[in-house]
Amino acid sequence: MHGIGLDRRQLLVGAGALAAAGPAWAAEVAAPNVLDTTPENQAATFRNQDQTRPVRAIRRGGTVRPLPPHGRTLSGLTYAGEGGSRTVDDYMVRRRTGGLLVLKRGEVALERYGMGNGPESRWTSFSTAKSMTSTLAGAALHDGSIRSLDDPADLYLPALKGSAYESVSVRNVLRMCSGVAWKEEYDPNGTSDVVRLGAAIAAGRPGGVVDLMRSLPRAAPQGARFNYSTGETCLLGAIVAAATKRPLADYYAEKIWGPAGMEADGYWQLETKGGLELAGLGVSARLRDFGRFGQFVLEDGVVGGGGRALPRGWRDLAGQPDVEATGFGRLQPGYPLGYGYQWWVLPRAAGSVHDGAFTAQGIFGQFVYVNPLEQVVAVVWSAWRKAWEYDAETETYALLGAAVEALRA
Repeated sequence: MHGIGLDRRQLLVGAGALAAAGPAWAAEVAAPNVLDTTPENQAATFRNQDQTRPVRAIRRGGTVRPLPPHGRTLSGLTYAGEGGSRTVDDYMVRRRTGGLLVLKRGEVALERYGMGNGPESRWTSFSTAKSMTSTLAGAALHDGSIRSLDDPADLYLPALKGSAYESVSVRNVLRMCSGVAWKEEYDPNGTSDVVRLGAAIAAGRPGGVVDLMRSLPRAAPQGARFNYSTGETCLLGAIVAAATKRPLADYYAEKIWGPAGMEADGYWQLETKGGLELAGLGVSARLRDFGRFGQFVLEDGVVGGGGRALPRGWRDLAGQPDVEATGFGRLQPGYPLGYGYQWWVLPRAAGSVHDGAFTAQGIFGQFVYVNPLEQVVAVVWSAWRKAWEYDAETETYALLGAAVEALRA
């Protein structure tokens, strides 16, 4: 339930584009479909998503935000696991970890790489991009491009008139409570809606993704039911792009990537060459820049010089459930998390290391964790062999909880 569009064909790029990814990866070739990799080529595929689809650069700004070392290192961190104490090395081997970063008040307490990655590697976001897209919706609200989250989505994207999305509020799209039918399953040979999304992307027809979303039927009243949908975030991206009259990557560079002090360009995969960004997935960037994004959100969109890129209080609005349908334990049977505005929210419990924390999650084990009370941001890159492994998710939060606890003193 953590979102991906499928690439049915491989669009090979020239040697110049391969070289731009860095000399260490120049010989790597991505598999055509991220859902159909081998253990040997999975990491190379996640590093080289610009080989599989057209992309648009997310340009860095002129100033890089420093991430100095924290006074306490977590190099010797241990956490509780089945059978006894485990180390960071244990975790990285067990969970095929490509990158691990922990920041406390914007300072690096832990930074590790695996799966052939290094500090200059770019790794794909999968559904952690959803949280980036929702943050761009907050930026658009702040600058007036979106007047109100309670406006109907078709006010900004008239193509939605006459569809099940007509009159659905932008807020309910952010919550994934549109009431529009969607089935998200990651079998590449299956017939779920996310596979249909992949086919629409692979067809290479401009507007194909919005056309797919327009064709979906209504399943419930808006606001009444949570239904995780990568297609819905792609639609949210189209709404933001229409409202701002800017491609998402360009708007991201202007409002967040540059002001937040990213150290390198990222890129965002596109529906078609020169077309819409795939807002529910497909952002590739360095590990530290994923961390700077989390730090930007933790700091509520305050940027250099005391300016703001987000409405005051956006972090706490977007990072917590605000209706019954997205409340803790309501998303699916046996799952304790809640949902905010395209962020997963850990259960509230006074005194818990995770109290008030929320996280971006992406399939195969991608996380951007934000803990405002503890002033901790963490990023995890993984290459799990299954789209989602709940035991690996639980272990990841055990590791991050131990990191938060160790940094409390």
